Amino acid sequence: MTFEKLSKKQKQIFKWAYNTEYKAIICDGAVRSGKTVCMIASFVLWAMREFNGAAFGICGKTIASAERNIVHPLEGIIDITAYFKVRYKRGSQNELIIENKDTKNTFYIFGGKDTSSYQLLQGVTLSGIFFDEVALMPENFVQQGLARCLSVEGAKYWFNCNPESPHHWFYQEWILNAEKRKALHIHMLMGDNPTISEKQLKEAEMQFSGVFFERYILGLWVMAEGLIYPMYEQAFEEEPPQYEAEQYAISIDYGTMNAFSVTLWGKYGRVWWGLDEYYYSGRDSGATKTDDEYYNDIEQWLDDNGIDERLYTVIDPSAASFIALLRKNTRRYLVKKANNDVIKGIELTAVALQRGLIKFSSKMKNTRKEFGGYVWDEKAAEDRPVKVNDHAMDNIRYFVATSGIANPKTQYIAQWE
Repeated sequence: MTFEKLSKKQKQIFKWAYNTEYKAIICDGAVRSGKTVCMIASFVLWAMREFNGAAFGICGKTIASAERNIVHPLEGIIDITAYFKVRYKRGSQNELIIENKDTKNTFYIFGGKDTSSYQLLQGVTLSGIFFDEVALMPENFVQQGLARCLSVEGAKYWFNCNPESPHHWFYQEWILNAEKRKALHIHMLMGDNPTISEKQLKEAEMQFSGVFFERYILGLWVMAEGLIYPMYEQAFEEEPPQYEAEQYAISIDYGTMNAFSVTLWGKYGRVWWGLDEYYYSGRDSGATKTDDEYYNDIEQWLDDNGIDERLYTVIDPSAASFIALLRKNTRRYLVKKANNDVIKGIELTAVALQRGLIKFSSKMKNTRKEFGGYVWDEKAAEDRPVKVNDHAMDNIRYFVATSGIANPKTQYIAQWE
């Protein structure tokens, strides 16, 4: 790609670092607003102009996300590769080496996934640092990264992110204090990306609803409040086809006193239908069940539904004993531990509901009841659901997040062997 056409705000991203008034830049706002690719290109161009033989930091939430969002796109930017040789050495240090005949600098790739990640930055001296998706990183990791630049004259800081809660530490500490911190704050929307067409804009708007629409499309730092899936009723407005599905699967949220919840899924065209549910609450029933009893119940329930094939089975990753039990029956169950990133799973489930990729039959009575009471915890400082009567919500989230069905290119589940 090349930067043949830039919006006014994108031009600011390329120019800001040469203004001595600013120590940092913050680009926040909507998805697909063109902020990331402009920021990393301008970061590299600035570094190569101002330094030689220096070290820099490029930080993502994980190494993999930094490679996907930063390293690989950078390798495809003609305005960089036409002037510089770009080599990425993946290994213990994950070095991106950029050079031409006069200048050579090293960009170290870091992942800031949790509060222990700050240790990865200790001991290194950096002449500048770029934080991609900074709102997904712990504060101590970011602070450690900034500290690595303190001894270098002319070092600068680069931040980008999509909005989160207005209580988020980065919003409170940096965005609200941008002037005090000598940071240029550029708030970007999809309209600030000249490569986005009107059709693409409308398609992007259709992918989100509720708080995710406000954040990812409108670019607002807003509280998550009210129903998590306000559009859920549309998923119960019709019944599934009365013929055999193309593919079947189950998803399981394991519970002893809490509810043990299972959804039977069937694929019809582009839609995955929740056909039936198994739902047992030891607390409500006054009696708990053993793993063997749950296993026998599920076997009988599947037989009653006429299911006699090997099933893609997504299960609560903490249910170690039940996972082991299911894996003994390789004829029936192809077991996959669920992706349990709660907020990402909720986001993907909201996309699937909004786009009509998942629907539910009238048999799903407990599921429908849970949808109607599944709300954001408005007292929490960070996004999280109220943890009450959410077991069907968990198993549905596991299924959507783990299977990839919210991606229209991967709606058929991979066969996990």
